[in-house]
Amino acid sequence: MSFDLKTYRIEILAGLTVAMTMIPESLSFAIVAGLPPLTGLYGAFIMGIITAFLGGRPGMISGGAGATVIVMIALIATYGIEYFFAAVVLAGIFQISVGVFKLGKFVRLVPQPVMYGFLNGLAVVIFMSQIEQFKLKTGLQSSWLQGESLYVMGGLVALTLILVYFIPKISKALPTTLIAIAVIFGIVHFFNIDTKTVQDIASISGGFPPFHIPQIPLNLDKLQIIFPYAAIMAGVGLLESLLTLTLVDEVTESRGNANKESVAQGIANVANGFFTGMGGCAMIAQTFVNLNAGARKRISAIVSSLAILFIILVAAPVIEQIPMAALVGVMMMVAITTFSWGFFKKMTKMPKTDILVTVIVAGITIIFHNLAVAVLVGIIISALVFAWESAKRIRARKYVDANGIKHYEIYGPLFFGSVANFNENFDLADDPETIMISFKESRIADMSGIEAVDLLTKKYSERNKKVILTHLSEDSRKLLENASAIIKVNIAEDPHYKIPSDLL
Repeated sequence: MSFDLKTYRIEILAGLTVAMTMIPESLSFAIVAGLPPLTGLYGAFIMGIITAFLGGRPGMISGGAGATVIVMIALIATYGIEYFFAAVVLAGIFQISVGVFKLGKFVRLVPQPVMYGFLNGLAVVIFMSQIEQFKLKTGLQSSWLQGESLYVMGGLVALTLILVYFIPKISKALPTTLIAIAVIFGIVHFFNIDTKTVQDIASISGGFPPFHIPQIPLNLDKLQIIFPYAAIMAGVGLLESLLTLTLVDEVTESRGNANKESVAQGIANVANGFFTGMGGCAMIAQTFVNLNAGARKRISAIVSSLAILFIILVAAPVIEQIPMAALVGVMMMVAITTFSWGFFKKMTKMPKTDILVTVIVAGITIIFHNLAVAVLVGIIISALVFAWESAKRIRARKYVDANGIKHYEIYGPLFFGSVANFNENFDLADDPETIMISFKESRIADMSGIEAVDLLTKKYSERNKKVILTHLSEDSRKLLENASAIIKVNIAEDPHYKIPSDLL
């Protein structure tokens, strides 16, 4: 896409739309966490502007996300806001380290069923979170809207959904979500309709984010307090950011830089801690708003961040009058389009274990709102399933040559999961004096495999029989050489065979 006037128009309008959807979400999460409302907006501005310039994925939107601030609620409630700011700084340092040491690439290890579960669970969470806007908060209490207020809110949300759905059918060149928000804004104020607005959540007027060094003593005791919270925030933030990056890669059919994004996220969080922001990460809902509006460059993220700052400094009185129904409708449509509806068609062709992983990940995401735990559980289950299936693949072809030597040609990987099946292939009692085990179609993958070979060799040795290993791959040979102090095996010299492995 070249940078012509059309591109600039798309990017700018997309950025303005994203800013409108970020404001209520950032305010809501800040209030839920017990932080001043402006802390959420400062977080959205700082995260957005820094990652827009330094991030590894154009088109992706970062801001004050609920996933990262929610894990800090206990710290804020127990120790106060200064400890929170210090923890955000430390979380940023952790994230920078991940990028510097190039560990961000490991997000590619997330299996597709986990991605389906993550995406669909998140879509449901986004949709359900908008239902909360049908409540009216008075102090610490909240109650559902009643009567006319409920009908008006519901009607305006429905109208927003209709507009967002049908405007692209008229012309895809129109900024759909921004027009929908403007139409609802105009209807409410022209007909003087009494409905919930952004101002009912919190005031958003203020000044430029002030520089502030967290006021906590620098000692080991205080570090021990903030360390676990910072580590969890860093992990959750990076996981959500890098998964979002992967999804944007799929949508745009291009590839982002996970390590560069990790560093950018870290720098942004360090800046948040020193400028009274609540920190954050990539925001998948706003990212999809951005992509659906046609944005693919960094400009939209820059515009979005600057728009939030402009609103804080100047335009707060106008933005505070935007009906929440318009923003709720936009976010609900984002949730609907984010959900991977094609998953249901693919279910009939997917292995049952993959379907189970998808359902579990989605369920944990929906019930606990903890994306990190959901994805981690999904990865663990997928790894166990893979280990089980791989363990069943190991087998041996057996024959005795003209010299009376018994040959075992091993197929499949020898690792902790396949050791039992590996051992079942050998006939220790009836085998001749010399046994040759070929690993041409196999590889020794871990210490469990080495110990299995060592134990097998010892059992044959006790029967005065000799075992010779052949056709070891280079990595298998290295494993055996490294373990030479604890095992003794005979390795026949032969041409080196390397088993291809996935390079991350």
